[in-house]
Amino acid sequence: MSVAPVARPGVRNRMALVVSTLSGTPAPTGGQALRRAFEELLAPAAADSVWLALAVLRATLPLDSEVVATRRRIALGGPRAAFASLLRPTIDPFELRARRYEVEVATDEVLVDLHHTSHTGLATGIQRVARQTSRRWAAEHVIGLIGWTGDHRALRRLTDSERHVALHGAEQVPPAGPVVRRVVVPWRCTYVLPELATEEARTSRILALARHGGSRTGVIGFDCVPISSGETTGPGMGAAFSLNLTAVRHMDQVATISRAAAREYTGWRRMLAGTGLPGPAITPVLLPAEAQEPTAAALTRVRERFGTEATPLVLCVGSHEPRKNHLAVLHAAELAWQDGHRFSLAFVGGNSWAAEPFTRRMAELVRRGRPVVSVQGMSDDDLWAAYRLARLVLFPSLNEGFGLPVAEALASGTPVITSDFGSMREIAEGGGALLVDPRDDHALTGALVTLLADDDLHARLAAQARGRTGQRTWDRYADDVWDVLVGR
Repeated sequence: MSVAPVARPGVRNRMALVVSTLSGTPAPTGGQALRRAFEELLAPAAADSVWLALAVLRATLPLDSEVVATRRRIALGGPRAAFASLLRPTIDPFELRARRYEVEVATDEVLVDLHHTSHTGLATGIQRVARQTSRRWAAEHVIGLIGWTGDHRALRRLTDSERHVALHGAEQVPPAGPVVRRVVVPWRCTYVLPELATEEARTSRILALARHGGSRTGVIGFDCVPISSGETTGPGMGAAFSLNLTAVRHMDQVATISRAAAREYTGWRRMLAGTGLPGPAITPVLLPAEAQEPTAAALTRVRERFGTEATPLVLCVGSHEPRKNHLAVLHAAELAWQDGHRFSLAFVGGNSWAAEPFTRRMAELVRRGRPVVSVQGMSDDDLWAAYRLARLVLFPSLNEGFGLPVAEALASGTPVITSDFGSMREIAEGGGALLVDPRDDHALTGALVTLLADDDLHARLAAQARGRTGQRTWDRYADDVWDVLVGR
């Protein structure tokens, strides 16, 4: 890894940084010589050189349209005319603020974008994958952890507190750190995005970075649910995800978390033929199914919390968005309770968009005395204890890029009822699960009742789950994704 000198505020300092980066030699100290060197280096209007010059001079990453327009202006009137507005005083408030930043050009470095993960205590599937993967990369490789400025116009290095949240999570996210003084411009680096970026200002600049920035680029592909099952996602998510894909289409690599997700991304890439773009290489790198041994204290807490010694526990892990199909779970449970089956039902996961119908229905069942609870937060230790103590795990999702609860329950030796398609069927192929049509209420209820009442079947599925071989670990997953996205 090598890092170019940092340009302090001032147009002349930034011009010198552009010249030294492009030429590989120190920039001239004289004003006229510096301008002449700048114009000579930018005269060919190479896309990556123009992208770099715009990023450094403005201290913000440029948009695709800005790179294209600047290259055209160079062709018509030369670099002096093309960059004239950036080389003279300005009254634009955004420009004035950006011109106060120091600018660092990072070269030959692996930069990992954990902007959202570094600012949230959430432990959703995406955040768990981003943290588990990046934590191992940080321990085994030299990487730079980066995020974005508040307006999503420029990259910056994470603060120490942000690094901790990004890699380890936190129940309480620390308040915002000091005002940003320095931004980072990747130049012939490797840029890796292990989380989902949906902010328009951010994705539009990632697009230009991938297309023009001269860096190797790669992303973890979780799923294409906002396209394939748009009715199950929150308002605006379809449009935001489409903007994400406009950036991803210019990247080099996508490492999908399952073969099912790879098929979705491959179908999207085929559509790019209409745009004349080849799209990225798509490689499935399956998530791990690695169980954690719960502590004795966690087992005791979960037994007492859910009363597992008195009645069997049915566990359902995941947020309450419509795609997770939790209304169907409540319906199947009520039919089973009405049929006389004794069990408790526990949901582990927070509310999400359009969760109100689930919340209302659950409140109705609680008022009727049904043994159902919803837990929004739970430590990893207690979650693994719940997996271990549950009679079964219900996960009848309508669409998943992977379905971590299925893999985690089976790795814990607990039978699962899950959907008979996509990544969930893919995970269940090793045994230990009953597969159902999640849109068929009777099929879901029948599977639940069967697994509650049939001890022999339950024992066979539990034995299959415990006997699953060749299970992947997070260490192996992180290594494999690194090989795909970084390649060195």
